[in-house]
Amino acid sequence: MRVFTPLPLSPWRDAAPAARAAEEAGFDAAMTVELGHDVFAPLAFAALATTRIELTPSIAVAFPRSPTVLAHQAWDLAANSAGRFVLGLGSQVKGHNERRFAIPWTAPAPRLADYIGALRAIWRTWETRGKLDYHSAHYTLTLMTPDFSPAPTGLAMVPVTVAAVGEAMLRMAGRCADGVRLHPLCSRRYLEEICLPALDEGMRRAGRKREHFDIHGGGFVVTGPDEAAVARALEPVRARIGFYASTRTYRPILALHGREELCDRLHHLSVAGRWAELPGAIDDDTVRLFAVAAPFADLPAAIAARYGGAADSFDLKLPPGTPVGLARELLAEIHRIPHRFAGFDTAWPAP
Repeated sequence: MRVFTPLPLSPWRDAAPAARAAEEAGFDAAMTVELGHDVFAPLAFAALATTRIELTPSIAVAFPRSPTVLAHQAWDLAANSAGRFVLGLGSQVKGHNERRFAIPWTAPAPRLADYIGALRAIWRTWETRGKLDYHSAHYTLTLMTPDFSPAPTGLAMVPVTVAAVGEAMLRMAGRCADGVRLHPLCSRRYLEEICLPALDEGMRRAGRKREHFDIHGGGFVVTGPDEAAVARALEPVRARIGFYASTRTYRPILALHGREELCDRLHHLSVAGRWAELPGAIDDDTVRLFAVAAPFADLPAAIAARYGGAADSFDLKLPPGTPVGLARELLAEIHRIPHRFAGFDTAWPAP
């Protein structure tokens, strides 16, 4: 399996050393998350500090950004990393689009499919020096002059992966994207019973091959030198689960496990501004439902049990101070877990 690890978002000076360390340890990708800081800037510093590791936002919120603006950012990151950049996109939920970004809300799956189409049309125009002529229900793009067009790179098209939770977005991901980033609030059962069938259906409709589609497994992964360290590291995960589960978008995931009442209770607490009470509502069984938790010695087996045969990659943040040699050994063992992804197929179509 492939293993991603997070980059620090701030201060920027920490991004390059962290990326170099991740590459040295053997991680396959370094990722950023769009929370309280810009999601792209650390990747730029990482691109200049590394030579092998994949670089990706997981994810960048799409709709508040013009496709053309985002196309430029992705193009430059891909060009300056020699093609190691993968664009991870997400729709975000309705409340954040409307109330945090002031963006009108429409059905997200068809809109994101159009967004991906717009990006690819722009990139094709730049690489081939052809005419931009893209029309969809949500985006129309017909103007791209030479002064606003970067030079062709000779690289493959930037792969695009999307965050997906519900079945409509999962089917769209399989049909239109190059990979999927499953939400952390994802159990093995949800992965097998909901995610994989919907992704397979989307890929089948588009005639796409599974080996060129990266399924990035949902859920949290927590590890440490011993059980006590693992138990301590689970507490921030408990808080994060409480935060996510308070959003009604994720209610179907909890409902699959008979925990829909928990979602309702957490949502009421969030609406009342009682955020500090969310972690206390998450019991240990719920934590273990969404988290792989094992000490270093048992981690590869735990990863195989959680993701083996289903996902191709996942996130892993090792505790600070983990020796590089130990990190390499762990990653080497995890890399031996079989997966189906063989690489992105984003070569430009023949003229």
